[in-house]
Amino acid sequence: MTIPEHRSKEKTPSATTGQAAQNSRFRSGLGRYLCYTALALQLASCGVAKSLKDMPDLAQYETDIPERIKLTDSTYTLGDNFLTKNPQGLWELYVDGNPYELGLKTGKLTQELFNEQEHIFVKKIDELVPSKSKQNLLRKFLAWFNRKMYLNIDEQYKAELYGMSKFASPDFDHIAEAYPRVMYFHGAHDIGHALQDLALVGCSSFAAWGDQTADGKLIIGRNFDFYAGDDFAKNKIIAFVNPDQGHKFMSVTWGGMIGVVSGMNDQGLTVTINAGKSQFPLVAKTPISLVTREILQYASTIEEAIAIAKKREVFVSESIFVGSAKDKKAAIIEVSPHNFGVYDVPNTNQLICSNHFQSAAYAQDKKNQRHILESHSQYRYERMQELLGEGPKVTPKSAVEILRDKRGLDDKRIGYGNEKALNQLLAHHGIVFQPEDLKVWVSSNPFQMGEFVAYDLNEVFYKADSNTSAVPVSNERENIEKDPFIRTLAFRHYNRYRSLRNKITHAIAAKEKIGQNKLSEFTALNPDFWEAHYLVGKYNYEQGYDRLALKAFQEAAKREITTVPDKEMLEKYIKKLERRLN
Repeated sequence: MTIPEHRSKEKTPSATTGQAAQNSRFRSGLGRYLCYTALALQLASCGVAKSLKDMPDLAQYETDIPERIKLTDSTYTLGDNFLTKNPQGLWELYVDGNPYELGLKTGKLTQELFNEQEHIFVKKIDELVPSKSKQNLLRKFLAWFNRKMYLNIDEQYKAELYGMSKFASPDFDHIAEAYPRVMYFHGAHDIGHALQDLALVGCSSFAAWGDQTADGKLIIGRNFDFYAGDDFAKNKIIAFVNPDQGHKFMSVTWGGMIGVVSGMNDQGLTVTINAGKSQFPLVAKTPISLVTREILQYASTIEEAIAIAKKREVFVSESIFVGSAKDKKAAIIEVSPHNFGVYDVPNTNQLICSNHFQSAAYAQDKKNQRHILESHSQYRYERMQELLGEGPKVTPKSAVEILRDKRGLDDKRIGYGNEKALNQLLAHHGIVFQPEDLKVWVSSNPFQMGEFVAYDLNEVFYKADSNTSAVPVSNERENIEKDPFIRTLAFRHYNRYRSLRNKITHAIAAKEKIGQNKLSEFTALNPDFWEAHYLVGKYNYEQGYDRLALKAFQEAAKREITTVPDKEMLEKYIKKLERRLN
């Protein structure tokens, strides 16, 4: 075996990609803002104390919550309400009542899922912030940062959150008491993408109608690429909610979450959210998922959705993608702390959204312009344009195929897991809506490649209203089959690649040794992905094997690199090594 030429170690800026880079950026951003706010924490104790003592007015709500009955290991009833697990592994929840009852019933039916999700989420935070002293500062930071959140959340949702908090795990009372803690978690999506300028969130959405679809009806597809680990996406809940005020609706959610990231109501109005480029805010206001929950519960048209979004103060930038059966089209509401825009397409029957703003209100926004130039958002936007333009007219099945697309522009092989792909192999869920028929298809694991389970809201709410026990609520005849990719050798190789990537990134951070044969296996498992070659180069660079590092970096440079900063970082390594070796 040839021993690689060795260079003595030197200090260099760390740079890793993929999930490792996300974790690195998160830690960096979090550490920076914890330091910035340390003084403010000392000065704002009064405001924090007031927020922690706030309680919703529950006197107006009557509650009569029956005992939960366990029918099987995966089916529970609570009077006419129920929770059951379908054959595809999705949990199906039905609840009705006033706001406080909705929270109590949801919490009681999903308590185990709620507690498990909270454990997973806190474990993820512990991984990102392993220092006990920083964790303590983080708890103080969250209390300070969220000190005004309660002033910006509608009383009905505070009552629902309080009801759910009755079933929160006592294991995390050291973070905050149950009620404020559940409220804080609803801002996690917002805080997350602000801290990292989050690579945790990179969603893709599109809509087609009129002459762009096979039957002329509106079809909407979206990937929710929020990644907080595989375990976080394991127990998805398809919630069907029948509130005593407003519209009935469904949403894809998880234990402990009453906000909406993807959903449709019984009026055929849909909402999904796509993160935009944000500066880190100094105070939390209305979590975006509660803005979209309010839209789903009380709006039936795009105009009504805009009116609700306008009256709420948010604390990060977000695109709210709204589809409407009544309007027979879709539009994007673009919100941020200091701006508001609506992007409509009056002269076309197609709408596309990734992670940058498109309305006139943001035309001069320098942060948004830079995001378009440097991130993978514009690339995914163009790939959606390409797929929608080259295929036949859109159907629910073809919409699913677009969401599952793993290639780059012009069908280029860009490696599995590349964030420039629509299917980044990390989505929490994919979803397709057909609002005029009140039909929706939701993906099952893994990612958006499992079977897309079909639901008809007319049938779901009719069955739920007329039965006293859990019933199958999916429309199995219209399910869309699994992606054939999950049965391939390439998918098995990708799973092996992910496992090795974790070991290699750990070895780089911990200065541990890995055999060159293992590194060769790693690149062979996912040869088209620049990240594979980059990580091998990074490992060899840190170990002092300059020639091997340069060769790997040069191979990475031949591939489709995810972002401009990634490309610039790679070029710096190559130039530095070329100077040293020549």
